[in-house]
Amino acid sequence: MLASPSIQNYLSVTAVNIVIATRESRLALWQAEHVKARLEVLGHHVTLLGMTTKGDQILDRSLSKVGGKGLFVKELETALEEGRADIAVHSLKDVPMDLPEGFALACVMEREDPRDALVSPYLATLVLPQSPQLPRKAGLQDLPQRAVVGTSSLRRTVLLRQRFAQLGREDLRIEPLRGNLDTRLRKLDEGHYAAIVLAAAGLKRLGLADRIHHVFEPTEMLPAAGQGALGIEVRADRADLVAALAPLADQPTWLRVAAERAVSRAMGGSCSMPLAAYATVNGHQLSLDVAWGDPEGSADLVTAQGCVAVATLADAQALGTRTAAALRAGGAR
Repeated sequence: MLASPSIQNYLSVTAVNIVIATRESRLALWQAEHVKARLEVLGHHVTLLGMTTKGDQILDRSLSKVGGKGLFVKELETALEEGRADIAVHSLKDVPMDLPEGFALACVMEREDPRDALVSPYLATLVLPQSPQLPRKAGLQDLPQRAVVGTSSLRRTVLLRQRFAQLGREDLRIEPLRGNLDTRLRKLDEGHYAAIVLAAAGLKRLGLADRIHHVFEPTEMLPAAGQGALGIEVRADRADLVAALAPLADQPTWLRVAAERAVSRAMGGSCSMPLAAYATVNGHQLSLDVAWGDPEGSADLVTAQGCVAVATLADAQALGTRTAAALRAGGAR
């Protein structure tokens, strides 16, 4: 369910005492503190309730094998349901496409960088012969033979496989990488991987942008639905919270992620599938690019595009549904 981001008379909104349920990773706490600060400027009194989720506890198996990214939100939703917390702040790419009955996505905030980033101490120290005509930084193509690239995402796996094929580097290996952002960076620094792929947004939010060696443009690696955006979940009956959160909402971001998430919903609802969806807004035009790959089959991707004038979340969702249909017609499943 989506709470409507209709125009509010913000000045008339009554101050509310708000408890934020949040995971206890450094990035999740940054996100919760960011929302807390924004709400306090509006006059609300805000405290945090730190929690550990099953997604944080199960680190020896891939998310696709243990229940998907919804494992990161279930305990937070239980806190909302029991009244121990009022809102939950999520990285939107971790939120299942359909929320449980009785819950609503009350706010989508302005998006950070939605792209994927390559982090590699090996590449950071590599000195390339430079040409004035063709200067470049080291990239995937410069990793050593049979180097290991870490990722926890099926989407990144299929996109990396295609990228390796394009570069003629099918020797490169992809190995699973679990844990919060700091844990993944530690495993990289300990030498378990030659490079890892992370969301640029998380690195930038934690002041770690200097760890980024290369940012993949969407033409190189299409982002995940909702990547870089924060979503705030509430119980559907909390109209007071919907009103309190309305000033934090960013309508262009909400339209973009509504289209992206509609693709995932139409493809089966799982945020652990090898699916990418990325929308951009230009005036009233919403453009959507999607891609699907088979982790066990060909490195080739099935792609589809759509573009339409949108004014409402329903328009954006309809675009996502139509583009997903085109993806299925092209062979995605």
